[in-house]
Amino acid sequence: MTEAEDRKPRSDEARYDPEITSEFAIPQGIEVPEGVGEPETTSEFAVPRGLPAPQPPSAEPEGSAFSLPSTYSAKEAPPAFTPAAGVPLVSLVKDAPWQDRMRTMLRMPVTERPAPEPVQREEEDGPAVPRVLDLTLRIGELLLAGGEGAEDVEAAMFAVCRSYGLDRCEPNVTFTLLSISHQPSLVEDPVTASRTVRRRGTDYTRLAAVFRLVDDLTDPETHVSLEEAYRRLAEIRRNRHPYPGWALTLASGLLAGAASILVGGDLIVFVAAAVGAMLGDRLAWLCAGRGLPEFYQFTVAAMPPAAIGVAFALAHVDLKASAVVTGGLFALLPGRALVAGVQDGLTGFYITASARLLEVMYFFVGIVTGVLVVLYFGVKLGGKLNPDAALIINERPLVQIAASMLLSLTFAVLLQQERSTVLWVTLNGGVAWSVYGAMHYVADISPVASTAVAAGLVGLFGQLLSRYRFASALPYTTAAIGPLLPGSATYFGLLNMAQNEVNKGLVSLANAASLAIAIAIGVNLGSEVFRLFLRIGSAGKRRAAKRTRGF
Repeated sequence: MTEAEDRKPRSDEARYDPEITSEFAIPQGIEVPEGVGEPETTSEFAVPRGLPAPQPPSAEPEGSAFSLPSTYSAKEAPPAFTPAAGVPLVSLVKDAPWQDRMRTMLRMPVTERPAPEPVQREEEDGPAVPRVLDLTLRIGELLLAGGEGAEDVEAAMFAVCRSYGLDRCEPNVTFTLLSISHQPSLVEDPVTASRTVRRRGTDYTRLAAVFRLVDDLTDPETHVSLEEAYRRLAEIRRNRHPYPGWALTLASGLLAGAASILVGGDLIVFVAAAVGAMLGDRLAWLCAGRGLPEFYQFTVAAMPPAAIGVAFALAHVDLKASAVVTGGLFALLPGRALVAGVQDGLTGFYITASARLLEVMYFFVGIVTGVLVVLYFGVKLGGKLNPDAALIINERPLVQIAASMLLSLTFAVLLQQERSTVLWVTLNGGVAWSVYGAMHYVADISPVASTAVAAGLVGLFGQLLSRYRFASALPYTTAAIGPLLPGSATYFGLLNMAQNEVNKGLVSLANAASLAIAIAIGVNLGSEVFRLFLRIGSAGKRRAAKRTRGF
């Protein structure tokens, strides 16, 4: 028997084996035509008969990014993407503050950013990437919790990373989350770290110390190691506030009294507003110690000034009760958060801006709730509160300028500013009110336009002082806008609503919102106008995205 004949019976036995239970098996008794059996190759990727076999793929296919196209020829090379004049070199001015240099680089595309400066802290194995990122996030956390704008926080984080030689870093800042990613090269895995901001506070002394630390890290002549930077950061976290608690309570009272003088109050009104504000401050401290959210703290703090004003109205005392309530509101209006929120929106950080403005809205609703409850019961008890008293304001230029300076000084104390900055911010606040009074009372210009111009000067001078001292602009601008806050418009809007005059109340509250937006935009515009004349890059200006048609 040949080998082929020996193979055939075994194949037939396998074909008609009764142990085969597959439904594709051919039953017994059915003839199987030649070549009809199930092919051995069942893949849908098999090449049909009659087609040539595929050639093996080359090392680099035609579409690979690392291979030249088949039409490329060295003799007839296509035009290069680089222009004939070359790519313009972007050089940063060394004498410019690090905020402007880093902000300029963050607004550039990644491919156009200049190479980092020589690393000033050389270590044996290079910088420890996780520790540098952790230090960067901790610095950004202190800045964001202290009220700094999102763009300035990103600039500070970018500056810290570049000072340690990590140039391929991308910081990202939102309202409560900071993250940063570092990719050493295109073929290495990125390293990403994040940190959440749980608590916020108003301590501008700590904020100034963080700015000094970042300034030392970015200074090529100053050698600050990672251990030294961590040590200084720990000292900043443990620092004591420059003013004790009783000084803050006294400052809130003086702030309310000074605000009452601005809206036409006298000495008795000054004392009444101060007492109401100090009672509200102590109640807020008590609520904070019991763990109540900030919304209820603002609600409770707004009640004592309103109660004192209603009490004077019920006692038929010839006194401007509206000035007492307005003065108490000045100490509570969230001007700092409002300016930061509008600034983030104008610089393109819309998520952070929305969160900040939502926070401002909640605080404002808390103030409205506290004042409205007291005014409602005062009106029901027969208190004569006149909403038209807003039109009767005595013009006392010297007294009002002195009151505005006192308001800015006490506002600076409440913000825990350094003692060396209090005098400057006091003068800045006096200038702001002088400009507002000259435009509104003398030139008869609308209050919104007058407020915007005065706030613009505040931002301009704040940037000038911050560049002179290589510090943040917040300590020089936030307290100076205190005299411009819309306390009277807010109060009279709430009073109209308490007296069932909803339309007049909404108009007055809309006026207060317009004044608040004018303050925020004016401060930001003044800062941008000052930066406009700074020579930051080789082109002499800072580039931004051009979007004039909404797309």
